Amino acid sequence: MTREEVFEKLNTVFRDNFDDDGINLTDSTSSADIEDWDSLEQINLVVAIQDTFGIKFNIDEVNAMKNVGEMADAILEKTGE
Repeated sequence: MTREEVFEKLNTVFRDNFDDDGINLTDSTSSADIEDWDSLEQINLVVAIQDTFGIKFNIDEVNAMKNVGEMADAILEKTGE
């Protein structure tokens, strides 16, 4: 899977979770950029991302992610791409 494919899937997950088809993620997108992205929504996102990619994150990995670019890198690492 390429980084672009990861971003395509992440865009879908974020759009579904936030019910906003206007979301277009970049490497630097963070919780500050999406109005409803709070700590509760973070949990929902992580669960949806894990389900979408068939991976699991531990709490330290989740806490270390500062933006969507780091999330994409972690997904690529976990999927062995």
